[in-house]
Amino acid sequence: MKKINLSIFILVFSFLSCEKPLDLVPYDFPLPENYYSNKTEMNYALTGIYSVLKDHALYANNMLGRMGLDADQAFNRNSNDANSIGDYSVSTADIKVQSFWRVLYAGINRANVLLKNIDVPTDLTDAERDVIEGEALFLRSYFYFLLVTNFGDVPLILEPINTASAAAHQSTRTSKVQVYQQIVSDLEKAADKVLPIETLGYGGRVNQSAVWGILARVNLHWAGFPIKDETRYAEARKWAKKVMDHPVHKLNPSFQNVFEKLARDEYEIGESIFEVEFYGNGTGIYASLGGYVGVNNGIYNQTDLNIGFGYSYINTTRYTYDVYESASDKRRDWTVAPFYYAFTNGVGREVNRTANQIMHRNCGKFRRTSETLLPKHRSLTPQNFPVLRYSDVLLMFAEADNYVNNGATAEGYEALNKVRRRGYGLDVNLASPSVDIVEGLTEEEFLEIIQDERTRELAFECLRKGDLVRWGIFLTRMKDRLTEVNNHEYFYDLRFARATFTNVSARDVVWPIPSYELGVNYELEQNVGW
Repeated sequence: MKKINLSIFILVFSFLSCEKPLDLVPYDFPLPENYYSNKTEMNYALTGIYSVLKDHALYANNMLGRMGLDADQAFNRNSNDANSIGDYSVSTADIKVQSFWRVLYAGINRANVLLKNIDVPTDLTDAERDVIEGEALFLRSYFYFLLVTNFGDVPLILEPINTASAAAHQSTRTSKVQVYQQIVSDLEKAADKVLPIETLGYGGRVNQSAVWGILARVNLHWAGFPIKDETRYAEARKWAKKVMDHPVHKLNPSFQNVFEKLARDEYEIGESIFEVEFYGNGTGIYASLGGYVGVNNGIYNQTDLNIGFGYSYINTTRYTYDVYESASDKRRDWTVAPFYYAFTNGVGREVNRTANQIMHRNCGKFRRTSETLLPKHRSLTPQNFPVLRYSDVLLMFAEADNYVNNGATAEGYEALNKVRRRGYGLDVNLASPSVDIVEGLTEEEFLEIIQDERTRELAFECLRKGDLVRWGIFLTRMKDRLTEVNNHEYFYDLRFARATFTNVSARDVVWPIPSYELGVNYELEQNVGW
């Protein structure tokens, strides 16, 4: 954790981590009539908005393998998540879906309150005021992006809500197009207000490159299913190119080292553009500021605390392992762990999986052996989670370039090939005949390569379901995994995979509007199929 005040996180975390339904405005968030009078209070309020990303309903816990966001890349082997969103047996009363919705709207209201009072403090310079406003606009936009991509039409609320009034909850759903328009408008405003990443020196705070990169992601989703506004591909290409043209950004020569640095709280602004920060080891005044990164999505270890416990909720699919073209791709055995930990003579040791044990294997990206903060907590870790990496920007650029030009240009091929070269441990700037994708593919052929390359590079980073949905191939790819399950040698946890890929259906491109919200907001209508 760096540079963002921590004290408010403790207060906010203790409130938002509870399971009971949340008011749209948390009681511990400062109210306008008694706050926002000076710079310090405004920064505390901004920190309270950031804390939403670290909530257990989002990146601290549930999004890490427990909500189906890895789609065809993985299945959730946690028996506590059976018959829930964790295995696509979703109900309108699913607590994780409800918490996701309510925590994001709590964050949106925090941003709305801050933005409403942005001009109140008199001790802020114009530049300081712009930065705070820009960061709040970005965070509100990102919260809405998570909502619109997972629920479709959602209420678009841009003013503070007074929860003392019952009418405050009566909000109709706004069309996806209008929500995307607002997201892009706010992000474009934010881009001109926030600080450059090199000024900040770390990716844990909203920065100009992060805004550009998320603009590329948002426009790609807008361009794809279900809206399919293909004019947005040019916008996605434009914003990704702005990140690429920034001289500070480059790929870490080592794919593995990207995640080692996230575990050690070491910042590399060349590659890690925006990350959710966690802190501490579950002790002292920062006890509640850790996340489950490396635990939910870690390697199986129930014995050796020195290594770091791993609940290993995520097991890989056969596809995710086989998509790597050879063992020479160094990403494969880092992303898909080839071993688990067993306890022998009082010490944990690595035990290699056999060649037949592909779907036994866990996510290996977020390894607790990379943590340096001691002692290690059983469940909470200081590992940061990547929201936007430079490799993602390169792949987004290549994809958008392919659409805009009816086939990728040399620049699009080079962006793709840089990611591939790094994967094989090669110099990213030197052509490699054995690794590079050669020009001359059709638009469809190039897209298919991008679809697989995004798994090789970005597996288990909470991006896959959204990608499959926007490509219009979500259900097809999920049912393909069921065929693999049925052909795999039986083992106990295979039942979770079979349930997941059997349960999934066409309606799962979006989640249901939580039944609790339908009960308190009579203006809401349920999604089709739910």
